[in-house]
Parts: sequence; C-alpha cells; structure tokens
Amino acid sequence: MKEVKTSQGGIDYLHTILLEKPLTVTKASLWKIKHANSENDEIAVKIGRYSKKKGPFNMDIQTLENQTPKSELTFKEQEFEGLIAFIQKEYTPFSQGIKKFITVENQLNAENIEYLQTFFNHPEKQELIDFVIGHDIIPSELIEAFNHVAKIRALEKFEEMLEDDLVEHDWQKWFEENNWVLGTEYVRILDERNIDTQNISDFLMEAYDGFLDIVEIKRPDGNLNFWATSKDHGNYIPHQDLVKAITQASKYIFEVERESNSIKFLERVDGVRTIKPRCVLIFGRSNDWNIEQKESFRLLNSSYHNINIMTYDHVFERAKRIITH
Repeated sequence: MKEVKTSQGGIDYLHTILLEKPLTVTKASLWKIKHANSENDEIAVKIGRYSKKKGPFNMDIQTLENQTPKSELTFKEQEFEGLIAFIQKEYTPFSQGIKKFITVENQLNAENIEYLQTFFNHPEKQELIDFVIGHDIIPSELIEAFNHVAKIRALEKFEEMLEDDLVEHDWQKWFEENNWVLGTEYVRILDERNIDTQNISDFLMEAYDGFLDIVEIKRPDGNLNFWATSKDHGNYIPHQDLVKAITQASKYIFEVERESNSIKFLERVDGVRTIKPRCVLIFGRSNDWNIEQKESFRLLNSSYHNINIMTYDHVFERAKRIITH
C-alpha cells in the first residue's frame, strides 16, 4: 500500500519507480506544496533518472544520471494535468502508427472504441455510419450537419463538372453517390439496371410508394442540343437529339411494363412492383434560356404524362432548394 510521507520542511510527497535497470532507476514523485497566502495546495510532479552504485555497507546510493535538466524535470500542476490528458488521448493511436485520427470523448467504452477503430479502416463507410448512429456516439444534430456539409460539397462538385465536357459515365457515378438530388419521391437506386437483355437504363428507382420508376441521364454537353436551331410557326421545338432521348425513355417504360409480370425481373429488382412506371429524363442545359424557351419547356413537359424532362440546371436549382430547407 502506498504511503504519503512528509519531508522535514513539511511537504507531503509520494514516490514510485517507473523503471529500474541494473545501472539506473527512473522515479516519479508527487509533491504537495502548501502556500501560506492561499487555501489551495499546489501539486508538483518530479521525474528523474538516477544512476545506481554501491555505497558503504553495500547499500544502493542513487545520484542523478547527469547534471543537466534532462535528467530531472519538475512539472507544475497544470503542466502535469496537460501531460495526462495528452497521453490519455493520443498515446494509443500514436503507438499503433495511425497517421490521422479523431479523439472521441467519454461516450465510448473500451469495446466500442475498438469497434470504431476497426470501422474507420473499413472500406464500407456505410457500416461506420450505421455504427455511429446506432450507438449514439455523435448527436443527431451533428450528423445532420455532416450530411448538410456533404450535400453542399457535392453540389459544388456538380457545378465544377458542368464546366467540363464529361462523359455520361462520370455523371452516372455522381448521381449514384448523390441520389438525393433526384427528389424526395425516390427512396433508393436499385442495384439492377437491366430491363432485359437489350435495354439497360441508367437507373431503376424505387419510389416512395414502393413502385418502380426510371431515371435516364444524358451528358449535358457532347454536342447534344435541346432546342431545334429554327422555330416552327414561331415556336421553339425539341431538337432531334432530345426527340431521340424521349423516344428511348418511352421505349424503356414500354419494356418495363412488359417485364412487370416476370418472376425473374421481380427478383432482380428486389420485388419492387411495377405499375405505370414513370421516367425522369435529365438532358441538356437551360442556364441561358430566354422567357420564350422557358414557356416552351413548360408546354413540352405538360404533354407527357409519364415522362418528366429536366435539364442539369433544373437539377442544380432544385438541389440548392433541398439544401436550403
């Protein structure tokens, strides 16, 4: 049992040996220094490494290993508390060779910390998110803030991508990672894209009502035109590029309806039911449209009951509103 002793000068102290070797011993001491003009005692910590040698009667005599300050150091109380906090927070990840880490406060026990360290190194980030949420490690408000920042950054990336002539595959990848921009009417993107052996959509979606819909995207540039170069009877009309995309979307809707009673198709789409599927077609830009073109677009969209046409700028503006609200 440790015993607190008192020096001749009336200072309480406690010694312990940190490490002992054949020729040296490292000791730590706690000292309680009383101040006459203060009710609070000050705790000081002294750490020293001492050389061992035999003295008279074969007794061990310990002297400082050398006389430089490196061999004996005294911490004031605040310094020592800071040292304790530093070791508690940083020693384990540092000793394990982790290059970047986040210190988590007392909400985790040792077992949870071990799980968390494993998940941080796991390629499936969703498992980490589920773990964090399930164990209330991070308050829900903070998670919402993280999601909000992630959406802002995704939208910034979207805006940057609009400046480049990217291929359709790049846009497919972005929409897969940020399907929230497609609207609250969709629950998830299905893993399956094949309608049949000849028709492969960009995305098959499960809508909020549990039924299957289609999302088809075309690259915003790539010399694809939205409006024809000349008007017809004073009206803006769709360019042949857009007509082809609308025809393709209609074909996908038709083929999905044909497959609606197929057991194999239902298995591939996780049992999501198919009744009167709709298609969102994302095509072209509208950032430089005039009032007449905007009116013509409204009329064009109203003529389709199962196809909703959006430009990339429409998607961008709606995403900004989602983030705002």
